[in-house]
Amino acid sequence: MFFVILAVLISVLGWVARMVAGAVERRPGWVLVLVVIGVAALVGLRRRLHVVRAARRAAAALDEAAREAAEELDTDLIPRQRPVVEVDPGYEFLTPEEFEEAIAALCERDGCSDVEVVGGAGDLGADVVAVTPDGRRVVIQCKHYGESNRVGSQDLQRFGGTCFTVHEADVAVLVTTSDFTAPAAEYADQCGIVCVDGEKLRSWTDGTGPCPWEAVPESPALAPGEG
Repeated sequence: MFFVILAVLISVLGWVARMVAGAVERRPGWVLVLVVIGVAALVGLRRRLHVVRAARRAAAALDEAAREAAEELDTDLIPRQRPVVEVDPGYEFLTPEEFEEAIAALCERDGCSDVEVVGGAGDLGADVVAVTPDGRRVVIQCKHYGESNRVGSQDLQRFGGTCFTVHEADVAVLVTTSDFTAPAAEYADQCGIVCVDGEKLRSWTDGTGPCPWEAVPESPALAPGEG
């Protein structure tokens, strides 16, 4: 049966081939016209397919642009909230360098830009510098102290001598894992330096307390020796 069907197909194909050859001999002009029409039809079909594909790509691009615009509008309408992290990330187990990196990460988390860790030899009291979301320059000194080692007035005086005049801070912050002595806190209040002790640091970290630059005294800061 297979060979019979194969023979029939070969016969039909041969008959069609003979008819086409005969038509070419009798009417070569008509054959040329049909060929031209077929080629034109193929070209037109390809152009239509190209137009359809371009239209689909344009529609997809418009949909993507509309989706991004809608997301941007939603982002602008919904106020951003600071993410909440662990209440106690274990600052006491960090090295001083790691502590500076952690403070820089908090600044970035809360919307600061141009955040840099600049602590090291010759840093003149600045360990982290950044630009707050409202455009102010914040300069932070980090003191990774134990609970029994409080930040004293000498630490504040050294920082106060450079934070405004040298580093041109709009907001000067000294953050520590421990606490401040009374003279240190008094000096900081006089100079407009924000003191962040261990408790305030935990509040800043877990999102329940303000960022240091949100707690700047209303009166303008004065560098030591001014006024």
